Amino acid sequence: MKRGGNGANGSRVAASKGVAFSKSPVLAVRLPTWRSRVVLFVLFASFVALAGRALWLQAVSTQFLQSQGKSRYERAIELPATRGKITDRNGQVLASSLPVRAVWAFPDVVLTSPPEKLRALAKLLDMPEAEMRKKLDSDRTFVYLKRQVEMDVIDQIKKLDIKGLDERPEYKRFYPQGEVMTHLVGFTSVEDIGQESMELAQQKTLVGAVGSRRVIKDRLGNIVEDVGLSRDPRDGKDLALSVDSKLQYIAFSHVKEAVEKFKAKAGAAVILDVHTGEVLALANWPAYNPNDRRALTGDQLRNRVMTDTFEPGSTLKPFTAALALETNRIRPDTLFITPGAMKIGSDTIHDAHPKPQLTVSQIIQKSSNIGMAKIALPMPPQEMWEMFTKSGFGQQPKFGFPGAVAGRVRPYKAWKPIEQANMAFGHGISVSLLQLARSYLIFARDGDIIPLSFQKVSENPVGQRVISSKTAREMRVMLESVVSPEGTASKAQVAGYRVGGKTGTAQKLVNGRYSHTKYIGNFVGIAPMSNPRFVIAVMIDEPTTAAHTGGAVAAPTFAALATSALRAANVPPDSTVTDIIIPENPLEEGM
Repeated sequence: MKRGGNGANGSRVAASKGVAFSKSPVLAVRLPTWRSRVVLFVLFASFVALAGRALWLQAVSTQFLQSQGKSRYERAIELPATRGKITDRNGQVLASSLPVRAVWAFPDVVLTSPPEKLRALAKLLDMPEAEMRKKLDSDRTFVYLKRQVEMDVIDQIKKLDIKGLDERPEYKRFYPQGEVMTHLVGFTSVEDIGQESMELAQQKTLVGAVGSRRVIKDRLGNIVEDVGLSRDPRDGKDLALSVDSKLQYIAFSHVKEAVEKFKAKAGAAVILDVHTGEVLALANWPAYNPNDRRALTGDQLRNRVMTDTFEPGSTLKPFTAALALETNRIRPDTLFITPGAMKIGSDTIHDAHPKPQLTVSQIIQKSSNIGMAKIALPMPPQEMWEMFTKSGFGQQPKFGFPGAVAGRVRPYKAWKPIEQANMAFGHGISVSLLQLARSYLIFARDGDIIPLSFQKVSENPVGQRVISSKTAREMRVMLESVVSPEGTASKAQVAGYRVGGKTGTAQKLVNGRYSHTKYIGNFVGIAPMSNPRFVIAVMIDEPTTAAHTGGAVAAPTFAALATSALRAANVPPDSTVTDIIIPENPLEEGM
């Protein structure tokens, strides 16, 4: 009885007090006490670290974080500078910059536009729709669709109301005179960087400096706020060239006409101002339109006046004769025996029109190779070499024009007698047409030579003396006789004006050997002879008609060009001769 009562009481006590967890094998705490303290410490340390980081970001790194934020929503918009204009010597514009736009897009947004709008956009951009979609199928944030889009096209694009399209202002170069002036002016790339001729040579002067403006844009590239101007754009400086547009057109027209008439590969001409050394015209054919260069070829791009070298042939004879006159080895009336052939070592030279004897003046007039060899061979090679180099041959030009070549004059110590004779009449030496034209300033300017300029000059340059005034005047008399009916350049006569010059014909080198079918005919002349104003040089490359010599192809081109140029420049006539007499079988210089 008593045990049962106790048991019941014990059960009630246990029920009221419950069972301690530590007494249950299942609920017993097995973790050590220090673990809870570690967890508490870690939590506290984390809160301290977060508070410290927040303090660092809010107080110490404020400027850095703000700049990082700005970099994500602020943009610098480039403000293009206007490239300087290029004008001729009289202020006529040869190259100017027109405002256009570059069209760019956010691909993900643009591609959501209706297909008919995308087709219309491709048509306005003048590109196949497949090509445009290929550009838009890009992982880049934005892509350029087309550069230098005309403003009227931009207006039509805006009417399409295509989301995700934007444009950037830029400039496109325009050349009013097209192919006529292209080899002198050149052109620029889509980035407004000069690529050829004066656009390239004067890049730093013309280009100016771009400006910038900071704006805030949203994720679609829309400007939501204008922050302000960072840097003003600085426009490029205008450039006044030495060229005269009237003379340039005359030169270009006559060169093109000559190439077509004589079925030649190419042609070139240059007009120099005798008093200032300014290049008044520089023409090449074939040419190209710098406003539309989609079909541009290397042949069209070549500036043959500057970059092509050739053997000048007989146009070099006056320099050998001038040297001999200057050193008192000969006089204009000195007589030489000139048989039809002359042997020098194992080689033989010939005259195209042999005469038993000729004076120095007649040697120049009738372009005798044998007579010139006899003048040259007694002279030291060094003296001839110095004459050539003083005249600018074989020297790196300092024209300030890209692509100008030096040509070649071999060192005099290596000359053999036959080589010296050949160089006396323009073989075994190479020059550019511009070098050849410049060298004739020596005769036109009474014995000195001046630098050439492609920019308009304000005062006449100082010349470098090469020969005496007396020798230069004597040479002018001889050069005038060359264009007489008895000379090799009777087709170079100009009605109403006294002119003079020298013809040259050279066989072209093909695979290291002289060709008997490919020639270069050239002529360099001075006009008018009474008071020289222009030096005009003409070169016709590979004429394929029966006429192929300098006297047959270059001399008449000179005559036509000089006639128009002298009249255009209002140069008064200095001759009463108006009837041009050309023999039935005019003399032509030998090879």
